[in-house]
Amino acid sequence: MNKILVLILFCIGTFSLQAQTFSVSGMVDEADTGLPLPGVNIIVKNTSNGVVTDFDGNYIINEVSAGDVLVFSYVGFLPQEVSVGENQTEINVSLKTDAAALDEVVVIGYGTQQRKDITGAVSVVSNETIEELNPIKIEQALQGTAAGVNVTPSSGAPGAGINVNIRGIASNSENGPLILIDGYQGDLNTINPNDIESISILKDAQAAIYGIAGANGVVLVTTKSGKKNTAPSIQYDAYIGMQETSRKLPLLNATEYGLLLNESYANNGQALPYPNVSELGRGTNFQDEVFDTSPIMSHNLTLNGGSEKVTYSFGVSHLDQEGIIGAEKSDFQRSTARFNIGVDISDEFTFTANSIYTNLNRRSINENGLGSVLFNALNIPPTFGRDQEDLEGRLGNEIINPLSQVENTFNDYNLNKFNGSFSLDYTPIEELTFTSRIGYSLANSKGKDFAPIIDYGPGKVFNNVRSTVNQNRINDNSYTYDLFGTYENTFNDIHHLTGTAGMTVIRDWGDGLYATGYDVPNNSWDFADISLTTGTNDGLNNSAYKYDIRKLSFFGRLQYDFQGKYLVSGMFRRDASTRFGPGNRVGYFPSATAGWILSEEDFLEDSNVISFLKLRGSFGILGNDIADREVNQFYRSLLDGEATYVLGGELVNGTASGRIANPASGWEQAEKSNVGIDLRLLNNRIDITADVFREDRKDLLVAGIPVSGIFGGGAPGSGAPTINAGTTRNEGFEFAINYKENFGDDIRVGIGYNATFLRNEVTEVNGTEFLLGGQFGVGQPQPSRFQEGFPIGYFYGYETDGIFQNQAEVDAHPSQETLGAAASPGDIRYVDTNGDGVINVDDRTNIGDPIPTATMGINLNFNYKNFDFTAYTYASLGNDMVRNYERNQPNVNRHAYYLERWTGPGTSNEVPRVTTGATSNVAFSEFYVEDASYARIQNVQLGYSLPETFLDRAGINRLRIYASVQNLYTFTNYKGFDPSASTGEAIGGGIDYGFYPVPRIFLAGLNLNF
Repeated sequence: MNKILVLILFCIGTFSLQAQTFSVSGMVDEADTGLPLPGVNIIVKNTSNGVVTDFDGNYIINEVSAGDVLVFSYVGFLPQEVSVGENQTEINVSLKTDAAALDEVVVIGYGTQQRKDITGAVSVVSNETIEELNPIKIEQALQGTAAGVNVTPSSGAPGAGINVNIRGIASNSENGPLILIDGYQGDLNTINPNDIESISILKDAQAAIYGIAGANGVVLVTTKSGKKNTAPSIQYDAYIGMQETSRKLPLLNATEYGLLLNESYANNGQALPYPNVSELGRGTNFQDEVFDTSPIMSHNLTLNGGSEKVTYSFGVSHLDQEGIIGAEKSDFQRSTARFNIGVDISDEFTFTANSIYTNLNRRSINENGLGSVLFNALNIPPTFGRDQEDLEGRLGNEIINPLSQVENTFNDYNLNKFNGSFSLDYTPIEELTFTSRIGYSLANSKGKDFAPIIDYGPGKVFNNVRSTVNQNRINDNSYTYDLFGTYENTFNDIHHLTGTAGMTVIRDWGDGLYATGYDVPNNSWDFADISLTTGTNDGLNNSAYKYDIRKLSFFGRLQYDFQGKYLVSGMFRRDASTRFGPGNRVGYFPSATAGWILSEEDFLEDSNVISFLKLRGSFGILGNDIADREVNQFYRSLLDGEATYVLGGELVNGTASGRIANPASGWEQAEKSNVGIDLRLLNNRIDITADVFREDRKDLLVAGIPVSGIFGGGAPGSGAPTINAGTTRNEGFEFAINYKENFGDDIRVGIGYNATFLRNEVTEVNGTEFLLGGQFGVGQPQPSRFQEGFPIGYFYGYETDGIFQNQAEVDAHPSQETLGAAASPGDIRYVDTNGDGVINVDDRTNIGDPIPTATMGINLNFNYKNFDFTAYTYASLGNDMVRNYERNQPNVNRHAYYLERWTGPGTSNEVPRVTTGATSNVAFSEFYVEDASYARIQNVQLGYSLPETFLDRAGINRLRIYASVQNLYTFTNYKGFDPSASTGEAIGGGIDYGFYPVPRIFLAGLNLNF
């Protein structure tokens, strides 16, 4: 019995000794400088027990046993393993720089490459930049941070689209870049910015590996993933804020309006409408009435970690943003859920899976057009009350009370989307990897809008005598399958070779259904559903579409460098697209790049100034097969036209061929050339990149070039064929410089500047002299043109030469009567550009260009101890904007610049007289075109990270609080709401119909890690 008791006590003691644990603490610094390293991962090897160092490089890890191995790892440094001794409670580590890893690894398409070896023009936006900007939509993080990338909002409304153009506009139709998220085709509009690790932007022939769709550039998004041998970490990010309009236009108050209206009537010999203007006061400011101060909030939760064989990352988020016009009737909600898992199945096989679910809900108001809410707020007279309608019909047929308009706006849009990818890597030998990857996107959306019975006044276009409800269901699906292999090897220590070859299969398919119901019960949104409507209509009440596009591609890329300083690469891609007929379905897209790292040569190797210097160049041909998102195939017609037939002696409505087919249509081709330099100075403190580029876009896919009516192109639902009929050229210069410096342990500074200078020209148009686009006023010719020798979408109108001051000047000038009325003193004087002695349509000329000649960004980062400060600015120079939000009706309100109007000789040479009579002042001219250059402080943020002593007891690794202002201030001479907004149209962009302004947003938030 005693022996048994002794044995039990011995086992218990032995187990206790084996299970005895303790805590280990210490500091991790950089071996070269001795500076502390925050964010270093420390993990007990072969376990999930781990921590990260704090801001000062300190750490403490619990439940460590003697004999355990601590693994210290940090990006850009060599990992280090340290065995824990008996009762060793303090371990300090100095990590050495990893020369190979220090150089940034950049995603370039079907692989990665170290930044120093890249021979193309590639910009990278890091996760740190995204976190500092804290954008609502990820496109906003590209503005001012990547040279050559121009980002313009289509509206400031929540959830509105954002236009992204890389190195200008080259096509008359589609100019947006190809978006790839972890290798599959995606949409930036639906992704949560917090889920993104990095963004690579391919701007030149480097994108030729994506030949079929690389002509407009390629944006490669890499989402967050876990890292091996990393303890689980949870990050919670949240902010709340308030939004307000960034600008209000100075309008006439009621008294000023009454005075100008009296003058306008008097100038036409009519009785004064307001004999006693002193009674009018200031009246109603409808801008103040429609603009709201609205809330915004965001929550994001992320879990990351990994062991030796498994990595994982999970995230959920929710964004809720109300509009600054219409509040909840102009709101946006986005919820996302994401996972990313990587598994080393064996030494040869690695499996990766990631998926993102997105749910969007959006409501919107009428915007950016004649009769929109802001258009009406600017044009309705201040003499009207808040609830007053134009019951006398004094304001034309589209101007109504904007508050009533918002009140009677009912709509809803919902999107559910799943997208992601699964990939399997097989590495039979160290130098060779095969990748099989399938990416998918499944989207289902539904929309509904309701128009109640309403009467805004006689003749108003918004009047409804019957209530209607419109509903739609849309399914958009796609998959991308990639199968490729990569071989990488070094021979004799001087020949480095990487070869990639494979294939891609892409399918995009979907359908849509639209229907309208009449007579909604109770005239109420609550009953607005087609299934409940009781009325009928003789016309067509529904429509539908279906599409199925398939593409097959084969590609190859060979990269070679000699001694790590002479670099060459070649790419080739063969694409086939079902958008084209069998005879033109296949396109071939070759490209080549080269580089020379001069800093590796003997004459620069020991330089104390030049840390790195590389010259590079590229040339290649890329393709585009999209001319119109609504036209899926060019080589055959669909039965989506309308026709009326005589059957049995009666007229019967039916279908007919739609857009005329063109079996000869083929690929757009973009010839891109680029010469660049990468330079780093003073031990990499200064980083400079410069590029000179040119793109010739040939065989543009142009829809709408006139053909003989005998082909039926003028029938309802039909149209002219899509043909290859144009050439454009974009050329310019990019420059970026960044400076980073640490001043001791407490101060870190970073300053960045980038600029892009661009020249755009249409060099050829076939089949017609020009193409038209855009709208101006009511019943006026389209103001934008696509014409040889001019920029894409330039403004075509009349030059002006001041204001007629007296009758003698009128008599001495060519007649302007063909423009609508004979000129009088106080009218705009137009230039007789062709010198034929008369002012008519033949005198129209180039009066403006919506494309900026230069864009630039200046960004500042400053850290002092636990405080951090960032400021991001952006500027666009040389772009013009058409002021089209003013209604030319005698009784509408006016912009305050009319207080400086012509009232007699010498009073004004810029603003014409006011009158209710007919004049030629309404003709599209330079008077309505303004310089829309601007500089914007787009983000300012101040943060504070709480000290370690405060956080240790709570088990928190990091807690940062911050305050920021987005869209703080815009410097511009443009009179409208927002000089940055654009519809995104190549022909017709830069026309302001009353843009919903981008809001100014005040935020307070926190970043929590534990």
